[in-house]
Amino acid sequence: MCSVWSFDRSRSSAGRLKSSVLAGVCAGVLSAQPLFAASPASPTPAPLSAEATLASAESAAAEAAAASQDASADSVLEFFRKVEFSGIVDMYYTYNFNEPATGEFTPLRNFDVRHNQFSVSLLEFAMNKPAVEDDRVGFRFDLQYGQLAQIFNGDPLDNNALVNVQQAYISYLAPVGSGLTLDFGKFVTPAGFEPTESKDNNNYSRAFLYALGPYYHVGARLAYTVNDKVAVGGMIVNGWNATGDNNSGKSVGASITIKPTAKLTIIENVIAGPEQTDSDDMRTFSDTVVAVTVSDKVTAGLNYDYALDEIDGEGINWQGLALYLRGQITPTFALAPRFEWYNDADGFITGTPQALKEFTMTAEVKHSQGLIFRAEYRRDWSDEDYFVKNGQSVNNQNTFTLAFVYGFSSKAP
Repeated sequence: MCSVWSFDRSRSSAGRLKSSVLAGVCAGVLSAQPLFAASPASPTPAPLSAEATLASAESAAAEAAAASQDASADSVLEFFRKVEFSGIVDMYYTYNFNEPATGEFTPLRNFDVRHNQFSVSLLEFAMNKPAVEDDRVGFRFDLQYGQLAQIFNGDPLDNNALVNVQQAYISYLAPVGSGLTLDFGKFVTPAGFEPTESKDNNNYSRAFLYALGPYYHVGARLAYTVNDKVAVGGMIVNGWNATGDNNSGKSVGASITIKPTAKLTIIENVIAGPEQTDSDDMRTFSDTVVAVTVSDKVTAGLNYDYALDEIDGEGINWQGLALYLRGQITPTFALAPRFEWYNDADGFITGTPQALKEFTMTAEVKHSQGLIFRAEYRRDWSDEDYFVKNGQSVNNQNTFTLAFVYGFSSKAP
C-alpha cells in the first residue's frame, strides 16, 4: 500500500511540492496508468577504440601540463617583477704627490687607496625585493668584489667569511600601524652623510668621518614611518664593522629622521655598546646629519660626529665636522666642494693625537645612460707631521684622482 508523508506548515514550498509529486506517483501506480509518457530511446554511442581513448587521455594530460607550466612561468615572472637588479663598475687612478712607492696605500683613505696605478675599486651586483603591504616578505643581497670589498667587508673575527657580501638580510613588513619593517642579517650602517657607493656621493673620495667610522652591522633592526615628516628606527647588533663579536655584549642603536619641510632633512643616530675586545667598556657614538635642498640645482649638507669610549676605564673621545655643497651647473656637469675637520685628541682612531683637515673639489660629468666621470683634487693636512714625503715626515698630502663609475638598475626609467 502506498502512503504519502505529510509536511509541517512551517516547511518550505519545496517540501510541499515534493509531497504533491509523491502523491501523484502513488496515484499513477494505484491506477496502473503511466504517470509520464515514455520517450523514444536515444541511440547508444559506439564505444571509443582503445587508440582513441589513449589519444584523448594524452591530450588532456598535455593540456594540464601546459596549464601547469604556464602557471609556474607566471609565478616566476611575477617574482622577478618585484625584484630590482642593480650593479656598479667603479675604476680609478690616483696620484699622491708625496710620491710613495707605486701601489702603496695613501694614508687615511679607505677606497681610493692605491698610488699611481689604475685600480678596480668595486664590482657590485645586488638584488633587492622590498617588503611591501601586498607581499610582506623581502630580502636584499649585495655581492661585491675589488678593493672596496676587501676594505669594507674584511673581518678577521669571522675569518673574512663575508668579505664579498656587503649586505645580506631578510625583511618582514609587520602589519603594525603604517607598517613596521624588520630586517635580520648584515646591513650598512645608518650613520653618516655619505653612502657607500661612490656613484651616490658628491665626491669620489670619502670624508674622514666615513673612512674612520662605522661601515656595517650584523644583527636585527626595525624602521617605522610615523608620518610624512617623522620616521624612527632601532637596532641590536654585534658591534661595528664585524660579522663576529669580540666580546659578550651587544650594541644598540636608535635613529630619528625629521623632515620639517620638503627641502630640509635632519637625522640623528646614536649607537652604544662595548666595542673593545673582551671588555665591557662602553662606546657611545652620536651622528648628526643635515641635508638641505637650496634650489633645484644646489644642495648642501652637514655631518657632525662625536664619540666617547673607554680603555681600561680611561675615557677618550674624538669628533669631526664635514660640510658639503653641490652645484649642478648644467644637466650633465656638476661641481662639489667639501671641507672637513676631524679631531682625534687622544690618537685612538689614527694612532696619533692630532687635528686633521681636508678640502676636496670634485668635477663630475654624467652621461644620460649612467656613466659618471670624475676628476678630483684633495688636500689633507694635520697639526702634526703625520704624512711622509721623500722619507721625511710632513704635515700634508695632496692627491689627484680620475674615476669612471657606471651604475645600472632594472628599475631605472
